[in-house]
Amino acid sequence: MEQHVKTAGSAGQQQPKNRARMLISCPDGPGIVSAVSRFLFDHGANIVQSDQYTMDPDGGMFFMRIEFDLEELSEKLPKLESDFAEIAERFSMDWNIYRAAKKKKLAIFVSKEDHCLVELLWQWQAGDLDAEIAVVVSNHPDMREYVESFGIEYRHIPVTKENKPEAERQQLEAVGDDIDLIVLARYMQIVSPYFIENYRNRIINIHHSFLPAFVGGKPYAQAYDRGVKIIGATAHYVTEELDGGPIIEQDVQRVSHRDDVPELKRIGRTIERVVLARAVKWHAEDRILVHHNKTVVFN
Repeated sequence: MEQHVKTAGSAGQQQPKNRARMLISCPDGPGIVSAVSRFLFDHGANIVQSDQYTMDPDGGMFFMRIEFDLEELSEKLPKLESDFAEIAERFSMDWNIYRAAKKKKLAIFVSKEDHCLVELLWQWQAGDLDAEIAVVVSNHPDMREYVESFGIEYRHIPVTKENKPEAERQQLEAVGDDIDLIVLARYMQIVSPYFIENYRNRIINIHHSFLPAFVGGKPYAQAYDRGVKIIGATAHYVTEELDGGPIIEQDVQRVSHRDDVPELKRIGRTIERVVLARAVKWHAEDRILVHHNKTVVFN
């Protein structure tokens, strides 16, 4: 069996230990950027990157992502969060502060098609995916040897109509309480509303079509029957509505009448792996804010 030796890149990028990321969403109004910037300055922080977007300056929603450095961040962060509560209340903010050096823990769910999983493992090993892959869960045993060659735990949990509730209980047990993101890397099972509620806006799925077209199964056959000239893929957060969650990333490629269903699938696999990897990377780097059924992505 081929062994995939971990290099320094396997652990991902080395983020500065004193860097943090702040995500904010709130009703737009004057003084938000000034108040946040002044607060960070008064607490000794240095802003190294700032992005903001408003849906409508006159009463719309405002979104902001700030990266900042603060000496002795670990010790000072609890007080920083406590002190910021006053500003957050004044502007009716939903907000979070994340330590950049604390890597997100990922659980990847996969069935038999391996292209999306392989892409994520490649990017993780190369250090391009700044996260920790804690476990791979599958309803088939096919990928065990490959995954374990990376030193990653592989949990085979068969799923049938009869045992689905018990299988889901085992999956939740395998994932545990400290997983930050679940990635459905062509996992061909529908997860239950209970499962989704436990990980709201923390489950990313790759759908093999340019949503909202061709939802459900066999989208490439649907696309071929319609004679489409463009095919694509969509990465989105999972909600109770099948393939209807907030879209994170999409991409497309032109095709023609000469491309049959197998060729459409081959082209589609390439798009799927790239689109999913981008979405996972952006989530791991705290670049996504969700508002209702849409996302704001500061990429």
